[in-house]
Amino acid sequence: MDSALDWHTARALLEWQVELGVTEAISDAPINRFEAPAPEPAKIPMPGAAPPPPVKQPEVDPVEVATKAAQALKTLDDLHSALEAFEFCDLKKGARHLVFSDGRPDARVMIIGEAPGRDEDMQGKPFVGRAGQLLDKMFAAIGMSRTAPDAERAIYITNVLPWRPPQNRDPSPDEIAMMLPFVRKHVELVDPDVLVLMGNHSCQAMLGRKGITRLRGKWAADGARPVLPMFHPAYLLRNPVAKRDAWHDLLMLQAKLRDTA
Repeated sequence: MDSALDWHTARALLEWQVELGVTEAISDAPINRFEAPAPEPAKIPMPGAAPPPPVKQPEVDPVEVATKAAQALKTLDDLHSALEAFEFCDLKKGARHLVFSDGRPDARVMIIGEAPGRDEDMQGKPFVGRAGQLLDKMFAAIGMSRTAPDAERAIYITNVLPWRPPQNRDPSPDEIAMMLPFVRKHVELVDPDVLVLMGNHSCQAMLGRKGITRLRGKWAADGARPVLPMFHPAYLLRNPVAKRDAWHDLLMLQAKLRDTA
């Protein structure tokens, strides 16, 4: 290159040559291409050869994750945040809202239902549909409600599952198992005097037993805490004749609260 050529002119000439399709520079010294190392041939797998084994991802146990998360919780706000962050329950993907609780956390009575329905999913509160309206009437008959101004007459309500199952189907055993550590922590944080389990699935979760027709009307225990299984209000809507049994159970609850006051 002419030594008198300035840098900008030299660059312009180089860019012009690149535009023309030049891909390699020729030096003053000759290069023997036969002495250059030959490129390695591509490795082509032989027909029938087994593909490399896939990288196995470590399996995650949702129940173990839930248990560890629940153990670290100190408040109901912590529990709410932990449920919001829990990503292992597929019900969360199809639900509109997390249905956490309703009522007074300092209430003497805590009610655990099964799972939210359509109305609960839309409003983000448990027991607000037809079954919830019946539940309010049932407890109003013994002078209790979720809106009572004092803990003595108040109730606190939640569900085993915080998200609505599609088409209101029954909760699966896997869904109950992964939510159970959070439910138990919920009970621990609220620390009610009496626990009321509404329906088969809440009894299965908390007592390990099903058969609400046999279980209702008899006191059970969760540690030292008395537990009363009852018919779910949705069942009572389908079977009005069972309301007599529900009234009997409400009177049992009222007597228990009076005796332990």
